[in-house]
Amino acid sequence: MLAPIASSRKDANKIKRDVPITVVIGNPPYKEKAMGQGAWVEGQASDARRWTPLKDWIPPADWGVGAHAKHLRNLYVYFWRWATWKVFDHDPANNTGIVCFITMAGFLNGPGFQRMRDYLRRICDSIWVIDCSPEGHQPEVNTRIFQGVQQPVCIVLASRSATKDSGTPATVRWRALPPGPRDVKFAALEKIALAEDGWVDCPSEWRAPFLPASTGAWSTFPALEDFFAYNGSGVMPGRTWVISPDAESLKRRWDALMKAPAGEKETLFHPHLQGDRTINRKIGGALSGFPLRPKTLAEENGACEAPVPYAYRSFDRQWIIPDNRLINRPNPEMWAMRSNHQVILTALSRTSPSAGPALTVTGLIPDLDHYKGSFGGRVFPLWQDALATVPNLRPKVLAALSQKYGYEVSPEDLLAYIVALTAQPAYTERFREDLSTPGLRIPLTAHAASFREAAELGRTVVWLQTFGERMADLAKGRQAGPPRLPVEQRPAVPASGAIPQDPGAMPESIGYDASKKRLLIGAGYVDNVEPAVWNYEVSGKHVLRQWFSYRQKNRERPIIGDRRPPSTLAFVQPDHWLSEYTSELINVLNVLGWLVELEPQQAALLEQVSVGPLITAEELRLAGVFEAIAQPKRRARRQGGPSLFDRAG
Repeated sequence: MLAPIASSRKDANKIKRDVPITVVIGNPPYKEKAMGQGAWVEGQASDARRWTPLKDWIPPADWGVGAHAKHLRNLYVYFWRWATWKVFDHDPANNTGIVCFITMAGFLNGPGFQRMRDYLRRICDSIWVIDCSPEGHQPEVNTRIFQGVQQPVCIVLASRSATKDSGTPATVRWRALPPGPRDVKFAALEKIALAEDGWVDCPSEWRAPFLPASTGAWSTFPALEDFFAYNGSGVMPGRTWVISPDAESLKRRWDALMKAPAGEKETLFHPHLQGDRTINRKIGGALSGFPLRPKTLAEENGACEAPVPYAYRSFDRQWIIPDNRLINRPNPEMWAMRSNHQVILTALSRTSPSAGPALTVTGLIPDLDHYKGSFGGRVFPLWQDALATVPNLRPKVLAALSQKYGYEVSPEDLLAYIVALTAQPAYTERFREDLSTPGLRIPLTAHAASFREAAELGRTVVWLQTFGERMADLAKGRQAGPPRLPVEQRPAVPASGAIPQDPGAMPESIGYDASKKRLLIGAGYVDNVEPAVWNYEVSGKHVLRQWFSYRQKNRERPIIGDRRPPSTLAFVQPDHWLSEYTSELINVLNVLGWLVELEPQQAALLEQVSVGPLITAEELRLAGVFEAIAQPKRRARRQGGPSLFDRAG
């Protein structure tokens, strides 16, 4: 045995002595919104015209992903850029080596990291990726490689040899650790070798994700974003106190802010440390449909702008103060498109749905995290304007489909078709393996009859998810207003189950008694609630528990990482259970109950479409559907103006 060992040692010493290889290995720190903490790697404001390493990873404007580049401002990204500069860029004569980090996994597929992936493919020969968090975001603590880290993590090894050809993209190989306890993952890691089977090849396109490529029929489906002219982010308020389940609390919070001494007002307002609104900052313009308020908040002494309904989370309608001075990233385009005709799809973009509907629907202005409460996502409005006269669809897509089906396809038809197929658990389950690469794809039937059937079913789903405020049609059984299940199936609060409204009985818990089909809210209860309604989830988020958490007695949230505690204004809330909470709970239960009833029909329709003839993305491309289009104009009225959005909507 000694001879092979001696030979290996001799070869290793020769490499160390004669071959200049640099290795950087480690576990970089993670911190979001770390602008200004990257030192010379990031550069400071004074370096605007000077090259800095991070600039090599910022996507150019014509890539159309500039809105996502903010995710590069993370400490772990700065360490990645330093390491790659040190190993591959610092000394052109000696640029062979390895960077191996266990780090956050967002850069594997995030659109803002396209140029980072492009760089790594150009500079390296081989890249290996090990997914250490197959359970996704916020897994059980005993499954996490690092117990205190809720985000998915991965190990990435990027290697460059002296024979690297910059014109050939690096080979990227991927594998995942088995889901389950941490010690099982550690045992699996010990057995992994780079030359063994079990690795899956990733796409070779320069900017493609470091994840397995889609194969089979899935890869031929058009992507969700292929149908829309515009998609964007939901509203990012930046402070929780401007949102509440009841409008009255928002007015009380505003009054508390206005009455606060000058020295406390800024603290209550709760500005971020960088690039945020402050009480002394003048904000140009107003949100579309609302009056301009030219005073700074420090000068302001007027009444609160009347709160408006807000799509805070899937199936959770709350209220927001529509004041441009309070909202960090209001997304003016969304407010300009706001109307009582608008329909908006929300879906994840950086990650994939894990269970439940793959997207959800609202008619209200949506929050950045509307879909599931974390990981952001994208919003896809049906209309580009408040008058609902300009469809937010690629100009040629409706014409192409109308020609194919032999009748005029409306904007509502196409959106409803998409909803029918994707806003259901069967879609997420059927395409689970394909969704290893984030991004929804739509199986588009070539049969006119199947399209009509799906579009009609989708209208019912839209009507339900918008609580009866969109696509109502009395002739089809869709009355305007909150949907209601048939009387015998309808959830109800009996007299003995009334949720007490005195302060001493403010509910602190929610539960379920399966034997009685009873939803328990503190000392009260709701009867006739099916188990499937209680268990309804959106990608790991239990809808009813999440809904209740914003209305229970103690609404404090755990402080994760180095995030700041919220403003104390957020704790200005009712001291008792409001009757409007009960009314809205009944609305939610009816909606979820009806959606559960429709799931078998949706699943059968998805099966029918998926096994039948389909229109591929390539066919749409040849029809000119994907030709470059101008983005919607910014339509925000800088001086405010009358709103086309009625109070109920």
